[in-house]
Amino acid sequence: MSLLATVLLLWGFSLGPGNALMLDSGSEPELWAEPQSLLEPWANLTLVCAVDLPTKVFELIQNGWFLSQVRLETQMLSYRFSLGAITGNNSGIYRCRCGVEPPVDSQLPALSKWTMLSNAVEVTGKEPLPPPSAHADPVSWITPGGLPVYVMCRVAMRGVTYLLRQEGVDGFQKPDVQHKGTAGFLIYKPGNYSCSYLTHAAGEPSEPSAIVTVKMRATQAPPILCLMGNYLMIYPEKTHETLACKAPRNAAEFQLRQGGKVLNIHGFSLTRDATVYYVNLKRLDNQAPFTCRYRMHKYMHVWSEDSKPIELMWSDGTLPAPVLTAEPSRRNLQPGSVVQLRCTAPKTGLRFGLQRQGKPDLVVVQMLDSSGTEAVFELRNISTIDSGNYSCIYMEQAPPFSGSASSEPLELQVNGPPPKPRLEALWKGTVRLGHEAVFQCHCQVPGVIVELVREGFKTSFWTASTRSTSASLKLPFVGPQHVGNYSCRCTAQSPFTFQSGISDPVELMVA
Repeated sequence: MSLLATVLLLWGFSLGPGNALMLDSGSEPELWAEPQSLLEPWANLTLVCAVDLPTKVFELIQNGWFLSQVRLETQMLSYRFSLGAITGNNSGIYRCRCGVEPPVDSQLPALSKWTMLSNAVEVTGKEPLPPPSAHADPVSWITPGGLPVYVMCRVAMRGVTYLLRQEGVDGFQKPDVQHKGTAGFLIYKPGNYSCSYLTHAAGEPSEPSAIVTVKMRATQAPPILCLMGNYLMIYPEKTHETLACKAPRNAAEFQLRQGGKVLNIHGFSLTRDATVYYVNLKRLDNQAPFTCRYRMHKYMHVWSEDSKPIELMWSDGTLPAPVLTAEPSRRNLQPGSVVQLRCTAPKTGLRFGLQRQGKPDLVVVQMLDSSGTEAVFELRNISTIDSGNYSCIYMEQAPPFSGSASSEPLELQVNGPPPKPRLEALWKGTVRLGHEAVFQCHCQVPGVIVELVREGFKTSFWTASTRSTSASLKLPFVGPQHVGNYSCRCTAQSPFTFQSGISDPVELMVA
């Protein structure tokens, strides 16, 4: 896996629905509406499906059902689907997708031969016009003296006039930037904003978009600092660790800090909002936690809030191994109980680490500093997730930070079935035909792959990777064929092997 792909997974970006091996088609297609006349937008309407890479196959989907498929003799970047006059028969929500030419002798599944679904276009055939979508970009806050943000307004119908309104303020604001079907409005003040559009000067504005709230913050929000990998691993002769700092928006400068001190380490940037640091452990003079921060301009003195800290641990394996014991007995443990793991060393004033055997590496699950000769680690509310082989190590708290070999492994066995995640529906009642159905799956542990499964189906409908304990899962375009009971399950990412039970079902009903 490339370094960039690893970083994307660290930020929790979703994989393709049901299969992580989908072809990279460049991007999802774009769908927009072109009326013959903006004076009467529903009198004669054409939907245009456009894609970045040429293709011979275009497919139009209405209300979750395939409506029309076109196979051309030559490759094209777009295709125009004529709907004519809009009536009750052809109104609804439309999306499109395009065929992808697979490699020769490709064994990829049929789903991988299509792009992702396009954006949704609502066609009503009546007034008022359907609402646009709106969101804040790149963040939803501003700071005193800082850079403004945009409220971005997207309309599926081309050639319209965009309007932005602030709650409690008379009048409309015109866009500062505009490109194809999207307009951007610069925002300098906090407030609640919504946008709408006109097809012609004498017409009525469309329904307003959902409210976009822009807040005032004293400083820029903190970045995220993480290891380049899911877990902290310790092995002999380890000399370097790689940390990545990601800001919520593009930044001019980053700092890596340790215990309030700025480290003179130059990072390299994959994107304007992220920097990677290669830390030489031998050059550190203390074991304080690491944080990072950023600022929007090199000549601005105001830095963002610090990220959450990350602690590192390493060992050269030169000191005698400690002894690890468990209280109560390490076998046949009951779910929900507490286990204490005691690590005892031959000297005082050490940093201790509790490790768990993965495949193939040892992973640090807890760290403790102790003024005595031992440290006690607690595993609370244990379940079968916690079954495995554990060991511990220690390292000195002063340079040159010599460390021990690992203790003899100790096996924990927890009885019972694997714990179930919890699936939450992020809607109320029924979902309208053609709209999204978004679920939230809450797992017991962080750093997992989450799957949305449907009763009666073997393959998952959506898969997401997350560093946290929860992830959003969605059906992007529901129709009557999606009615049913849905559940989720969680699978631990390498180096552990764990799969949860299936959550209790959530019923999806489509209006």
